[in-house]
Amino acid sequence: MSDRLAVLISFSGEGGVERMVLNLVEGFAERGVACDLLAIRADSAHLGALPKGVRFVDLGVRHSGLAVGPLVRYLRRERPQAMLVAKDRAIRAAVLARSLAGGTGPRIVGRLGTNLSAALEGRSGLARWLRVAPMRWIYPRVEHVICVSAGVLADTRTLTGLPAERLSVVRNPVITPRLAVLAAEALDHPWAQVSDPPLILGAGRLTEQKDFATLVRAFARVRAMRPARLVILGDGRQRALLEGLARELGVAEDVALPGFTPNPYAWMARARLFVLSSAWEGSPNVLTEALALGVPSVATNCPSGPWEILDQGRWGPLVPVGDDAALAEAMNATLDAPLPADQLRAAVAQYTRDAATDAYLRALGLGADHGTQESPPCSSR
Repeated sequence: MSDRLAVLISFSGEGGVERMVLNLVEGFAERGVACDLLAIRADSAHLGALPKGVRFVDLGVRHSGLAVGPLVRYLRRERPQAMLVAKDRAIRAAVLARSLAGGTGPRIVGRLGTNLSAALEGRSGLARWLRVAPMRWIYPRVEHVICVSAGVLADTRTLTGLPAERLSVVRNPVITPRLAVLAAEALDHPWAQVSDPPLILGAGRLTEQKDFATLVRAFARVRAMRPARLVILGDGRQRALLEGLARELGVAEDVALPGFTPNPYAWMARARLFVLSSAWEGSPNVLTEALALGVPSVATNCPSGPWEILDQGRWGPLVPVGDDAALAEAMNATLDAPLPADQLRAAVAQYTRDAATDAYLRALGLGADHGTQESPPCSSR
């Protein structure tokens, strides 16, 4: 078996999972780990130049369910020592492929970044059962599962029945050396050139999960009390709905939806306030990034992540999901009395790429002693 790490991910969008996995791949490369990045649906805007020592392998399929055959061929040919697999459906494909490839196969470590129970709320009982039931059979065949927050870990343990020692929390590798560099880049937009009125920022896919409709309604309440502007970065199927809502509420001239940007940090650095309005999360990277840049933030107390990142409201208000009145009140209060930037940066100091890289390598059996099979020494609350 070769002394090599495989990283499997489905590039299903331009979301935080893709960015975090690529941050980890960079960290692995800096540690001198030979790494293959195995891509399902390899057309993400995040995919650019990869670090030296990272080999890109396009599996040539667009869905995790179709990846089993290419994965079997890869495993038989390359025989990596370990495989990190991000997202539930990719984990299922990896377990099946290892079984079909024969031999002992690589050590599989899964990474889960979503509170699946919250994501499945509102689905039919049959739909939930079809998604969750296989986890009880598949996940015992995974050597270790890393969760991005304590909330995701608790949900995963409930869904899979895995014992506590097979699960751990590793904070996302949000803070990288290039974060401050990207934040300092020029931004070609008239709203970014002035400090007043204050710029309020939201970011994420324009989908039901992010609940930007509640943010737009909350902004309209804020706008009725003070001058302000709202920018929501990201693309998705709710663009027309959000634009129509802004017109209906009479705030369209103060709301901008620039679409997806590969560098949201230049916007974050110029924002007076960051707002996370999500209905559910795993560990919202955009909230962590905003705090790492010293930007005062407000979030819904959704499952999971904001409660942990904001330390139960110590580093920013937490409001009920879908409550635009409470969100507006928290936004106004934070604009009036923001916490110091250095305190916000210190609050997320553990979310570094280096810390995450070391923890993942230990879980993968590629740590300092290059062979340990121990779990990473991270929270398993």
